[in-house]
Amino acid sequence: MDYDLDQGAGAGRRLGLIVLSTDETLEYEARGILAGRDVNLLHTRIPAQADVTPEDLQAMAPQMTRTAALLPQGLSALGYGCTSASAVIGPDEVARRMQVAQPGTPVTNPLSAVITALQTLGVTRVAMVTPYVAEVNGPMRHALAGHGITVVSEASFGQKEDWTVARIAESSTRAAMVQAGRAAGVQAVFTSCTNLRTFGIIEAVEQELGLPVISSNQALLWDMLRHAGIAARGWGPGRLFDLEERKED
Repeated sequence: MDYDLDQGAGAGRRLGLIVLSTDETLEYEARGILAGRDVNLLHTRIPAQADVTPEDLQAMAPQMTRTAALLPQGLSALGYGCTSASAVIGPDEVARRMQVAQPGTPVTNPLSAVITALQTLGVTRVAMVTPYVAEVNGPMRHALAGHGITVVSEASFGQKEDWTVARIAESSTRAAMVQAGRAAGVQAVFTSCTNLRTFGIIEAVEQELGLPVISSNQALLWDMLRHAGIAARGWGPGRLFDLEERKED
């Protein structure tokens, strides 16, 4: 029987996402942005340790190429879903390893996406909220400083177990964001970790503080859509998705 071909699900606009095997939040929040949109999000999982320590984060690097190869070719953009590992391994090395399997595909990660978002908003001084232990917070501050972004206030839950991070109540995260965001000189609040839920509180915190709020998942999805050349204004929570910023690759 004869048949016709078209561009497939998502009208040819396909985003690839590598999610940690321990992550329970990124896909859930991504659905909140992409549900009902003409975009096809394809995701796979990379083996990750239950604990979030520099050593365990670095251990993901050798798995990146193999994991990226599990996704179809011809993606519009590819994201690696771990903020802290991107800081420990380095965004350039993350992109290099993933592009071995997905040559020519624009690659981003939460750390790079957050930096781009903050730069787009004109922010150089942030309050940082994380679930991490101190050994992971250090590389995060260092990575931001390398792009002219200073952490002037910080709050952390001091948690290294990813299972627990996924269950930190949004009310607790909101309280930490508001407390850290009230420090003198703060221009925006950055909430790190793809496994820490934030989509239900971003706009409320922005309203309470009068400042933009950037979270790992919000920035990552915004940047993936931007790299794919998709105008996504109003798709997601917060001031970031009010921007007209769009990138053609």
